[in-house]
Amino acid sequence: MFTTKDLIRNAIIAALYAVLTIGLAPLSYGPIQIRISEFMTLLAYTNRKFIPGLVVGCILANLGSPYGPLDIVVGTFATFLALYTMRFCTTFFMASLMPVIFNGVIIGVELAYLAALPKGISLLAAIFYIGLGEFLSVSVFGVFLAQLVLKNEAIKKYIKE
Repeated sequence: MFTTKDLIRNAIIAALYAVLTIGLAPLSYGPIQIRISEFMTLLAYTNRKFIPGLVVGCILANLGSPYGPLDIVVGTFATFLALYTMRFCTTFFMASLMPVIFNGVIIGVELAYLAALPKGISLLAAIFYIGLGEFLSVSVFGVFLAQLVLKNEAIKKYIKE
């Protein structure tokens, strides 16, 4: 059951995700991207109640995408799949690989379909570059930050409750 506190937390998460993504454009969009805001996806691993905020944040962030409505739907779907599958992971690092895999493959294919790939970049290269950006943002930066932040018992309690 969602409480008012849960709704407020999700609104903050959505806003922060969107602001980080749009504020760091063009780094956040394109066939070679590092969407820094993706480190926040690990919140879904710590508490499934944060999935709605992350999904809404992704929708809002993709409103700024140069690839239009298709990116809003496809990009958000890829993020949702990654967030949903995190529940089956046993470690932060394993959870961090879900956005790498889902966004790498789905967004790579989407960008190939939209013909947004620079000349000379193949579908496999696009998947690799999107996956690499996700890996840096989530698996490297996100896991490091999560381990650092969750050492603080007050923050840990706030996130897990």
